[in-house]
Amino acid sequence: MTHHYLPQTGEEISAMLGACGMKSLDDLFADVPEQLKLKRPYDLPLGMTEAQVTDYFENLAAENRPARVILAGAGYYDHHVPAAIPALVSRSEFMTAYTPYQPEISQGTLQYIFEYQSMMASLTGLEVSNASMYDSATATAEAMMMMVAAGRKKNRVLVSETINPAVRRVVDTYARYHGIDVATIRMTEEGTTDSSHMEQMLGEGGVAGVIVSQPNYYGIVEDYSGFADKIHAAKALMTVNAPASTLAVLKPAGEWGADIACGDAQSLGVPLSYGGPYLGYLTCTNALMRKMPGRIVGKTTDARGNRVFVLTLQAREQHIRRNKATSNICSNQGLMALWVTIYMSLNGPEGLREINERGRDAAHWLRDELTATGRMRPMFAKSPFLNEFAMDTEGLDLDRLFERCAERGILPGVVIGKNQLLIAVTERQSRAQLEEFVELVKTAEK
Repeated sequence: MTHHYLPQTGEEISAMLGACGMKSLDDLFADVPEQLKLKRPYDLPLGMTEAQVTDYFENLAAENRPARVILAGAGYYDHHVPAAIPALVSRSEFMTAYTPYQPEISQGTLQYIFEYQSMMASLTGLEVSNASMYDSATATAEAMMMMVAAGRKKNRVLVSETINPAVRRVVDTYARYHGIDVATIRMTEEGTTDSSHMEQMLGEGGVAGVIVSQPNYYGIVEDYSGFADKIHAAKALMTVNAPASTLAVLKPAGEWGADIACGDAQSLGVPLSYGGPYLGYLTCTNALMRKMPGRIVGKTTDARGNRVFVLTLQAREQHIRRNKATSNICSNQGLMALWVTIYMSLNGPEGLREINERGRDAAHWLRDELTATGRMRPMFAKSPFLNEFAMDTEGLDLDRLFERCAERGILPGVVIGKNQLLIAVTERQSRAQLEEFVELVKTAEK
């Protein structure tokens, strides 16, 4: 029997069955249990022409109502994207590039990877960067595996309760299949990592490393003074997870004494796009370089004395070590590494600082105004924050607030618990837009 979505004729199907030594399609699928087989025809519409398909999806897309004001964060942020970036990244030599195993014909790709690594090492205050990971969650999971690999048979990793829950779930998944024991460091009442609890757990022994975040999931800027000393005294390593953009204004992981820094580089101008593609960064000390997955590009000179770039430490990658590789990650979206490299080049250190300062000022203003409405109050009023903060919303109907905001094209934040809202502000939101949101909160139903 022919089907209008399948091009094979009855004669062709019979010929294929004959080549398999079977007489019917029922024979072909005989191993499939009867209860799993569909007993009725597929409920599919008739085929459409190319023009009809185009019209169908354009009409479907027209029903979308994209938000014009995005106050949602929780790890991914709405930053301005300079027009020069998509124009440069969409050039054919970048769009068609692949893993540069042959350096003599891949100098452009190798150079921008080298520049990316140099910038990320500078931002994090550490010595070595790869290029790169899939996102913040996989970068953090790989950091955990690096600490265990360097931990001389220690297989316990401590993770602060203040880390992004989505990151923690991926870390737990990686740990489950690598025999790693992940334990949680308690959070204090002010939303910070409990250092005394961490010290107690370190004293129990067997700890390969500790993972904290900065700012943490609730937007709080934590003070990690002395953490590295306590962790290193227990013969363990320290990892700091942070959104890349904040590294321009906050004390970087290297200055805290951390051994590894990781996180998402989406905040460096990568547009929000239904979950990706994004970019996870991973940097470390020289001592951990050979435990790091992913590409590392080095600079050298050729026989004529010219500066050239090559892939280095390739024994780590799957195309050589395969099942013995440190990680299953061999390469990543090089295009996204190029994207953030151009973003950092265009803005420079002062530009990145200004972007963060504008987000900080607007976020602090907004939190004060929302608190003044009497409908919200800060969950962690005494803790410092940069551009993201958590609010208790018991004074209003949160579902109805989201509905009213959606009608005005505003995404008011991320719900993180019952009557709890996490709000992020960047340089993208104007004072008028924030005032509009405050008015919606003032008039929201209780």
